[in-house]
Amino acid sequence: MDLKLAVLSRGPRLYSTRRLVQEAKKRGIEVEVTDPMKFSLFVDDGAIDIHHAGQPFTHEAVIPRIGHSITKHGVAVLRHMEQLGIWTVNTGQGILQSRDKLHASQILAKNKIPVPKTTYVRDTIDVEPAIDFVGGLPVVIKVTQGTQGQGVFLRHTLHESRSLVQGLLLTGKSVLVQEYIAESHGKDIRALVVGDRVVAAMRRRARGREFRSNYHLNGTVEKVELTPEFEEQACRAARVLGLNIAGVDLLEAENGPLVLEVNSSPGLEGIEKASGVNVAGEIIDYVISEAAFSEVDLGQLLRTVPGAGVLSLTLRNHPTMVGNKISDLFKSSHEIPVFALSRDNGLIWNPDSEIQLRYDDVIICYGELNHLRSSLKSAILGVADKSFKSTGKEETSA
Repeated sequence: MDLKLAVLSRGPRLYSTRRLVQEAKKRGIEVEVTDPMKFSLFVDDGAIDIHHAGQPFTHEAVIPRIGHSITKHGVAVLRHMEQLGIWTVNTGQGILQSRDKLHASQILAKNKIPVPKTTYVRDTIDVEPAIDFVGGLPVVIKVTQGTQGQGVFLRHTLHESRSLVQGLLLTGKSVLVQEYIAESHGKDIRALVVGDRVVAAMRRRARGREFRSNYHLNGTVEKVELTPEFEEQACRAARVLGLNIAGVDLLEAENGPLVLEVNSSPGLEGIEKASGVNVAGEIIDYVISEAAFSEVDLGQLLRTVPGAGVLSLTLRNHPTMVGNKISDLFKSSHEIPVFALSRDNGLIWNPDSEIQLRYDDVIICYGELNHLRSSLKSAILGVADKSFKSTGKEETSA
């Protein structure tokens, strides 16, 4: 296979790194483990470059295994690679979004992916209202940045909760208060997503009185067969956070799966042993199939042309537009700038102009920005005017 692959990792002897290298070599891929801390980034007038350990970096594809402690630097390296057109299995933006628990939960909830009730607290006075919002005691208290179960606590009283939050805030931590799912105490499911499918899954169980089920906290693991509902939520969670490879942690709640966290550098040891699946091989096969194609940030691409870009219009913010056809919004069919309609967790590309708009739809347009804004403002005002006249007639006749 004519592909130069780099695994970004500070631990060449770690199980996950070793397995990726083994599977790459089996497939005839030229692979190297590169330390994220040994990269040099260069920015010049109209050009950028990157070196590793003093030598030009010539690899075509990258699998990032970036630890939490070097997230900022690792993401800077990945972003530089992305600007150079080097394919990365997970982007810097995807890694950042998944590692901030508050930001991740905001994105998941916005995309209608079920998550435990969560509140963000900045003062001890907020603790009691937060507990009430998530359903009462006991509650899970966690910091927004953490890994392998670190910074996650279970508290049973208001006093204990306040004291813990106060201590975390005093050390500069950002704190979340989260709903406790009793039926999932001491266990969760880790689904390993590669591309758009779950390739392996395991159930993790805590030992003794520990309620965190992480493998690195001496939890036990066992193979589990996921229902289509669990698989769908795992894949959607990875996708909306911008990750092609992800370990999605799910809670088995009474009403179905809840997405707890999404890990951008999931460990492979526990899940390979529990499931019997060659997960490292699945990842390498995915890299082989996808490395020739890079996903494009359309907004960024269009912004390279001054005055061009992408705009969206959320129908819930403009209720008078709901029920109208797309063709009703614009003066003539050739002026319609809509190239996609976001609906029911999917996209309708180049939607028919006769399609009727719904409350939760999002209209996505691209082109020359001033023209787009003018067209969309005219559409909003035109529909509002029609609605006003219609209401006025009804009131008069009444």
